[in-house]
Amino acid sequence: MMNECRIRLDLDNAGEFVRKASKCDFDIDISYNHFIIDAKSMLGVLGLDFSKILTVKYGGQDSEFDGMIKRLAVG
Repeated sequence: MMNECRIRLDLDNAGEFVRKASKCDFDIDISYNHFIIDAKSMLGVLGLDFSKILTVKYGGQDSEFDGMIKRLAVG
């Protein structure tokens, strides 16, 4: 089952997001428009347009990562 959540990132929480994503043993992707980025890539995440609402898709569960997602979730 694939989880999907819309989030908003900024420079202050992008590093923490990547660190938590990197600890997960499942794939995590971030997308907006037609761009899809590996959420475990610091360079990829920093290249995102933080003014956009981003969609995170992941197929596993990790309590720390889930907590981060809930904190960043929008509407």
